[in-house]
Amino acid sequence: MVKLDVITTRGGDAGDTSLGDGSRVRKDALRVEAYGTVDEANAALGLVRLHLAEDAEADAMLSRVQNDLFDLGADLCVPGLGEDRLRVTDAQCARLEAEVAAMNALIPPLRSFVLPGGSPGAAHAHLARTVVRRAERLVVALAGEEPVNPAVVRYLNRLSDHLFVLSRRLNGNGARDVTWTPGATR
Repeated sequence: MVKLDVITTRGGDAGDTSLGDGSRVRKDALRVEAYGTVDEANAALGLVRLHLAEDAEADAMLSRVQNDLFDLGADLCVPGLGEDRLRVTDAQCARLEAEVAAMNALIPPLRSFVLPGGSPGAAHAHLARTVVRRAERLVVALAGEEPVNPAVVRYLNRLSDHLFVLSRRLNGNGARDVTWTPGATR
């Protein structure tokens, strides 16, 4: 059970923070950057959900994803690969894959790259997708320096696909997609 009764601790005033195992690191450490960017992605998903009042299914998917991202942040904030901590699992990745496949089955294939835009919900989903991609790059960089649960990278990769397909769904199953016209502004 989580209990947060003191929010202002002053523990980070010198530029360091505690990881989930109690060790202290600088706030600009790669691990902190990675899980901080996951937190940013989660906030961006909150913006997407503001546009889903009439799409309970999409809202439920993103509610699960937001909880998954807290699991993922908990996974990243504890160095090492010990199984005694909360870790992202392949089952969470598989759920994302299934949701992507179900959404994509209703959308016509693309004939061009899609520019972020269309509806407000789609535009916010694209923004969230780019933040997830940045988080993925940071986690890959972290994994190059120390052990990271490989399911974390897989999850973030699947999530960016999920958000791309969701953006198309939110654009009337692709009908309002804004497509790239190569060289159109030359």
